[in-house]
Amino acid sequence: MPRPTARVLTLLELLQSGGTRTVAELADRLGVEGRTVRRYVDQLTDLDVPVESVRGRYGGYRLAPGYRLPPLMFSDDEALAVLLGLVAGRRAGLTTTQRTANETASAKIRRVLPKHIARRLDTLLESLAFTAQPPESDTPDSGVLLTLADAVRNHRPVSIRYTDRDGRRSERTLHAYGIVAHAGRWYVTGEDARLREDRTFRLDRIADARMLPGSFEAPAGPGPAQRVLSGFATAEYRHEVTLRIHGTVEQIRAHLPAAVANLAEPEPGAGQDRASESWLRVELRAERLDWLPPVLAALDRPFVIERPDELRDLVTALADRLASRARQVRPRGTPDIGWHT
Repeated sequence: MPRPTARVLTLLELLQSGGTRTVAELADRLGVEGRTVRRYVDQLTDLDVPVESVRGRYGGYRLAPGYRLPPLMFSDDEALAVLLGLVAGRRAGLTTTQRTANETASAKIRRVLPKHIARRLDTLLESLAFTAQPPESDTPDSGVLLTLADAVRNHRPVSIRYTDRDGRRSERTLHAYGIVAHAGRWYVTGEDARLREDRTFRLDRIADARMLPGSFEAPAGPGPAQRVLSGFATAEYRHEVTLRIHGTVEQIRAHLPAAVANLAEPEPGAGQDRASESWLRVELRAERLDWLPPVLAALDRPFVIERPDELRDLVTALADRLASRARQVRPRGTPDIGWHT
């Protein structure tokens, strides 16, 4: 039989789930009589938990609006999951507010963890390694993020003040389709109402977001994440590159993902599928070309460069350097591993 303290905590969890709970419902869930429920409510009130009594036919008890469940009400597994989520989010660059908020939230939860759980968590964090630090970037304002989320959900236009990568400032009206987290940054994608074109904006470059009257219809087609990736692949850069690569879709995508390049995939019913090798057209845009020759070499598939000529020259230069290295004779007695020319 559960102890009275356990029942009081269960009562708090039931009230925390929202809405008004009748005395009969609470008594049934707790396995006690109605007068015992009232006694448990008195105990919560003594602990400064704001339980409100609702009169009437559908009356009962509810928590006061805005009440926040204290961290100590988490189970051990729940507290551990929240802490690991905070750590992973911070290391992945997905913190949505100032770092101090992340750190203070972690500290509050750690402070009330049982010692044996805290020790196990410390052991885990000490043994946990990340392959790379996230890129340094400004995090989005939480007010901007929440306003845009409301605009997406309710299909409401929103006015934003935006600063682009060249420092130019503008005010735009956006029909926001969705919010996307990608590679440590947050983006919002939607239609620029003035231009009538789809656009993607970095949230950390939005200084202010304000909901506007009216509504819009979200378009059918690709979801927000796919729209953002397609936007990256077709963004305006200095060089436009067109390739034909012989291989499967999976082989090419392993080195040139959707955020980097557009790939003309085989049409369904055309006698081939994603797993079949064929000549596929690849288009991408880049500010620099020097990173592409090593990628094409690592791809290890036949390819043809249609444009630009500068990329063809860079690939030829890389091939000459590799051939020159391969022709060099390794000094006698030098081990195979770790030998450099």
